[in-house]
Amino acid sequence: MQSKVTLTTLNRMKKKGEKIVALTAYDYPFAKMVDESGVHIILVGDSLGMVVQGESSTLPVTMDEMIYHTKIVSKATRIAMVVGDMPFMSYQAGIKDAVSNAGRFLKEAGATAVKLEGGAAVSETIKAISEAGIPVQGHIGLTPQSVHKMGGYKVQRDEDRLMADALEVESAGAFSVVLEGIPSAIAKKITDALTIPTIGIGAGPHCDGQILVLHDLLGLNEGHVAKFVKQYATLSDNARKGIKQYVNEVQTGKFPAKKHCY
Repeated sequence: MQSKVTLTTLNRMKKKGEKIVALTAYDYPFAKMVDESGVHIILVGDSLGMVVQGESSTLPVTMDEMIYHTKIVSKATRIAMVVGDMPFMSYQAGIKDAVSNAGRFLKEAGATAVKLEGGAAVSETIKAISEAGIPVQGHIGLTPQSVHKMGGYKVQRDEDRLMADALEVESAGAFSVVLEGIPSAIAKKITDALTIPTIGIGAGPHCDGQILVLHDLLGLNEGHVAKFVKQYATLSDNARKGIKQYVNEVQTGKFPAKKHCY
């Protein structure tokens, strides 16, 4: 049986140049499939606000909702590391609240680590959470919780600021950092400069690992598909086809057939 993924596992993978595979999950059935498929990190992302709850951004997601979904995912996971995403205003208001909320992910939801967005501005928060014994994954570049401040979901190109943020996050004690919406060349420089793993999303092939939103990968979402997304399936088409067939068979009396009856 494959060993449980730990911080040591991820550090060893970076040193050996082995790619880290990360993916989001929000419920038991999908988390079980993701875990059994060989993914190293399962992020219970606040992206659930958009792909599960139908919100236009991640901002409305609450701590209680994140704990609920993370607990479900943790139950299904045996090998991958489960990371709980700290939602908007769960860590921005103060370090004491941040440490307390981060602790809930481990104590109540069974996660191994937490993720929070921001660079230098949250370095003291990352340090405090880490010193409390809670592993922290950083997240720099395009940070969705700051969508209004950034004026939309825009690629981040300020190399000096991005490099400074990455180094600050590492110095504060983060075990890895997500690089989102960053030009490939800049992401490579950051990856080469850090001793901790970088996990890219829209940051090119040179990161130590990659992450996508599960619903994007499986084609469960409709409408705009971001440039950095590759759809490996089109489950929404198959699901609609199956549901329409069910509706038709119920209405025509074809279902349930004799074999479906007791």
